[in-house]
Amino acid sequence: MKKTLVLWLMLGSSAWGAEFKAGVARRIITPALPIWMSGYAARTKPADGVVHDLWAKALAIEDNRGRRAVIVTTDLIGLPHEVSQAVAMRVQKQFGLGRAQLLLNSSHTHSGPVVWPSIRVLFNFNSEDARRAELYAQRLVEDLVAVAGEAIRDLAPAQISVGHGAAVFAINRREPTKEGVRIGVNTQGPVDHDVPVLKVTGRDGKLRAVLFGYACHNTTLGGNFYQISGDYAGFAQLELEKRHPGAAAMFLILCGADQNPNPRGTLDLAMTHGKSVAEAVERALAGKLRTVRPPLRAAYSEVSLEFAPHERKTFEAEALNTDPFRQRRARLMLKAYDEGRPERSITYPVQGLRFDNDLTLLALGGEVVVDYALRIKQEFPRENLIVAGYSNDVMGYIPSQRVLKEGGYEPVDSMIYYGHPGPFSANVEDTVIGAARQILRKLGAR
Repeated sequence: MKKTLVLWLMLGSSAWGAEFKAGVARRIITPALPIWMSGYAARTKPADGVVHDLWAKALAIEDNRGRRAVIVTTDLIGLPHEVSQAVAMRVQKQFGLGRAQLLLNSSHTHSGPVVWPSIRVLFNFNSEDARRAELYAQRLVEDLVAVAGEAIRDLAPAQISVGHGAAVFAINRREPTKEGVRIGVNTQGPVDHDVPVLKVTGRDGKLRAVLFGYACHNTTLGGNFYQISGDYAGFAQLELEKRHPGAAAMFLILCGADQNPNPRGTLDLAMTHGKSVAEAVERALAGKLRTVRPPLRAAYSEVSLEFAPHERKTFEAEALNTDPFRQRRARLMLKAYDEGRPERSITYPVQGLRFDNDLTLLALGGEVVVDYALRIKQEFPRENLIVAGYSNDVMGYIPSQRVLKEGGYEPVDSMIYYGHPGPFSANVEDTVIGAARQILRKLGAR
């Protein structure tokens, strides 16, 4: 009788699917005011209010052989290398997680604080502004390390499943005109309306966390808005947590660098788009979900992305420009030339997490245009793929070859604000796709 009971319990546990442990944690990362907001060059003053809190949230996952990964999402413009590297080093030291096991993603809200030194050319800080920005970045490192540790300490038996919904308010923003490509509305441009959903439940069947994504710039609110907010992604999380008390809703931004919410411009529209994403998540949760199984595998690599050739005289001329942002970029570039280290390339992170043959999460750094996700999904049609951008280091826009040839804001003008010398070389897409392929194949992708 006792042997039968033990066997029944073992079979029951296996049938229930508790082949993972999961831990969830969250921390408020709303800045103290006043502080400058990031994302728009048009702003002329610091934030003057808070619509709702910003959060760092962590989901720790451990498979039945003890292999772990922690996914941390943040309601921020993006994490610069200086912050993500500091977090990764401390998480490795304190919790034993290798670099491949920690995934950091930012929602890219343009209604959040500056995360110094990200997009530094936007700002001409006085000493107090600079002090506040630097203190916020220092505190952010502490918070991200802490929230990762709290999620690890919260590990408990869990079941994980995955599904997909759709939301249709994202539209390609690269509008062709006689004068070239501008930011506008391009109804014929490529989009990706997928809303992937990862559901995490406890042994009691209650929802503990839902990780969901969408490929759209988190910019419903414009440069005339001066209150701290998570924009549509923040409102989507609030809506889901309202519908599922006690659960953590975590937003993972996908490859939406050339996608904008449509329409946009008001707080009401941000709420509406947030509810639209939340409803897509709910439809996925209510539909047929695929059970995610071990093993959990992780891989991480860094490659070099080259800039197009440039010369000192280009920035000597730019330093005389009346545009203050071009002047600041020119000063940075001339300083680098003076020090004998002109910027010729940047380091670019590519990361993957794979759960057996059930789910693969590919995380790309920078502001990645939608072409990358569409191409990778086409090249790996048998994979249940989530392709995220804005992961681990947001150092600038990552244009595809098509976007690079077309020109416009993403491949050219944005480089001014990020403090880079100019557009990438023509091999940028091949380099990123090649690195992504290596990661996926290393993880066993088909």
